[in-house]
Amino acid sequence: MTTRNLATIGDAAITAIERLTWLDGIADALQELVHRAFVAAGPAQRRIKNLLHGTWLGHPLHVVLTDVPVGAWTTALILDTLGDADARGSNDYARGADTAVAVGMVGAVAAALPGLADWHYTTGDTRRSGLAHGLLNTAALVLYTRSFALRRSGRRREGRAFSGVGYAVMLAAAYIGGHLVYRQRLGVDQSQPLAEVGDFVLVLSLDELRENQPVRVDVAGARVLLVRRGRHVRALAESCSHLGGPLAEGRFDGDTVICPWHGSRFSLEDGRVIDGPATATQPCYETRIRDGRVEIRRPRRKDSAAELSSTRPAAG
Repeated sequence: MTTRNLATIGDAAITAIERLTWLDGIADALQELVHRAFVAAGPAQRRIKNLLHGTWLGHPLHVVLTDVPVGAWTTALILDTLGDADARGSNDYARGADTAVAVGMVGAVAAALPGLADWHYTTGDTRRSGLAHGLLNTAALVLYTRSFALRRSGRRREGRAFSGVGYAVMLAAAYIGGHLVYRQRLGVDQSQPLAEVGDFVLVLSLDELRENQPVRVDVAGARVLLVRRGRHVRALAESCSHLGGPLAEGRFDGDTVICPWHGSRFSLEDGRVIDGPATATQPCYETRIRDGRVEIRRPRRKDSAAELSSTRPAAG
């Protein structure tokens, strides 16, 4: 079978999953359950969400933890194969494989929690694909749990058979996971790239900016959020880095903006994430006030978050 044929089969399978409208009933119930769980956490809800989303890491936590079960169960498969080829009949490979299966089980549970937190914001085709991804991973965990129990009871041949099926199911789940990230861009920075301007460009008159009243402007095809805060004007990419929400329609709390879609909170000063589900910093522009006009440009240096947001006073 050629690579092209495999890709065609994979695309067809994804398309079929995205047409399974009966998954919506399961998704509605599960998303409501996740929502209620967060609400039940009370004041700790924000900290728990930031932990699960990976806001503190600057990277989605789920994709980091998925390496644990994939790596551990691959190791188990290799050790089981080596054990078959070992003419001495050593138990070392068997013990190593059993340990790897157990590590993978723990890792799968750990990866599921942030994955569920990320998924509960999704809609449409992405939600269906994500649900299928989660259900397949749950099935793989069940199969490996059964495999571990059989191995411990001495029924290794049956245990390894369950591991083999579990590994195939895990690969199918991983394929859908890749589709979610690379095709549907779940967990990928979705803020619009900064405008392609080399030096300061005029965007509007300072008189058009009222204190704490957001203004959306178009600069070289890029949407820019402008906010006047005291003696400064802040300028950020207007689409939220989480799922592209319109920050100009969000709420402003102190020196932060809160996305109206999913509640991600960003610093207006430097675009850093204060609260998730976003994990990627919101791109910022440098600003200056000249002759009563607001001008912006792309930051000249990208290695310092503080320099990305440097602004000049709006008056005086």
